[in-house]
Amino acid sequence: MAPSFTSTKSALAKASLAKRLLFPVLPSNDLPPLFAAPTTPPELTAEVYDFVALALRAFVNPWWTKITRYDKEFLPDITRILTHVVRAIEARVQDADLAPLVFRDVPSILTQHYCDYRNAASKLNTSYASGAALSLPALFHGLQPHMAVGPDGTIDPEYMRQIIDHILKACLPEEDYAPEPERFVIREIVLKILLKDVIPKITQPWFIQKTILDLLGQQDDILTKTRPSTPPASAFSFHTLIVVVLSAIQALSGACLAMIHAYKQAVSTIKRVNQTPQRPQSVRRVSSPFPRPRSPASIPIPTSPTSPSISASSSVSSWAATPPDTSSPLIPSSDTTSSDYALPSLTLVSEIFTTNARMASSSITHTISLLLLLFAPFLDRLLPYLLAQTLSPKLVLTIARNAKRTLFPNGYPAPPPVDPTPEEQAQMRARLLAYRGKSPWVETHVLPLVLGSDPSETLAAALDPLTSRECNVHLVMLLLDCIIGTLFPELLGE
Repeated sequence: MAPSFTSTKSALAKASLAKRLLFPVLPSNDLPPLFAAPTTPPELTAEVYDFVALALRAFVNPWWTKITRYDKEFLPDITRILTHVVRAIEARVQDADLAPLVFRDVPSILTQHYCDYRNAASKLNTSYASGAALSLPALFHGLQPHMAVGPDGTIDPEYMRQIIDHILKACLPEEDYAPEPERFVIREIVLKILLKDVIPKITQPWFIQKTILDLLGQQDDILTKTRPSTPPASAFSFHTLIVVVLSAIQALSGACLAMIHAYKQAVSTIKRVNQTPQRPQSVRRVSSPFPRPRSPASIPIPTSPTSPSISASSSVSSWAATPPDTSSPLIPSSDTTSSDYALPSLTLVSEIFTTNARMASSSITHTISLLLLLFAPFLDRLLPYLLAQTLSPKLVLTIARNAKRTLFPNGYPAPPPVDPTPEEQAQMRARLLAYRGKSPWVETHVLPLVLGSDPSETLAAALDPLTSRECNVHLVMLLLDCIIGTLFPELLGE
């Protein structure tokens, strides 16, 4: 018996946290499939299961072990319910047309945020602000009211709780949705992660500025970095002439090879886009990160049935059937006759950098808009194709790993984020204002045309609408409503 006990103990020690906590009765260390698509990479399944195990150990085990130390079926039951939710959302992503969301709705919401912020800022210290009695967040809330967000940026937890409850009802079979304790636990875990961990962090101005710096690939010493000085010109010699000629030939050949490769790649992409059948506008679809399952019967946990209609959801409050009139104008309606996927992004860029305030940048913007209108039929096929190529299991895997590292850096929930000091926040802002790209030619010739004679002033005006946490909460909630409305249209009464 001793060798058997030792081997069992060593096997448990080698098993992953998800295997020990979520699937203790499985004979092998292989985790059951989580996604319905058979081509989902195993590392994505393992990463998501590990994230679920960390969340349950952090938010459920502390109080559940105080109730009973011997029940080992509660966490596996919650995992089974989460599996239904993941597969139902996966199917909805496959059925949803994400191109209008990415290329029309999100840019329009961001553009509206910038317009409302600047309108609110222009009303400070005027009679519109009740004699300077109203703050900027209060004025912004008056221009962009949201029933779940207060003027001070507080989110009504009941609003989020009802949305999560509807999602569970739409994704779970009736026998899994009926038990209230399990549904309550999952709902409160998601609510806690959103309201206490995610939204308070991503709405901080310093977090947005740090994210932009990370995307730009900036180093910490951008302010102190100096360009290398030009070496003094050496005396003319035949050897120097040979080196210059060979270097020019090498640069020219490299540029020609790059142009040939780009041309071949462009031709190949255009052929694939033209060969892709265009979906009818009435039923808009786009490829998802997960291919369609070919053999769902082989999966141990069945996928959820068709989502019930909103009239059958008794637990969803009445606001779900009729969305508030105050928020609906901010979410553009989908036009089934045309797409125009490129113009909203150009409008957003124009609003962010205030190109209409300068003649050169305004001319460039209008010229680009004319070109986009000219090639609109092709762009309406190209952009969804590029989106389908971007959305992949590798992208989802990266998001899952980053989320796990952010929320559970040491295997347990991260401590409340410590805001940078005012000096550190000012340094991050200064680094953004000092950014001029990596090419001296761009800094010398392109930026003055696009950003004006003082690029720092234009960049400061572009950052200002993201410097209010209370206003950023409105933006995040509108984006969240738009995403949920795309995946769960019955929630909006459609």
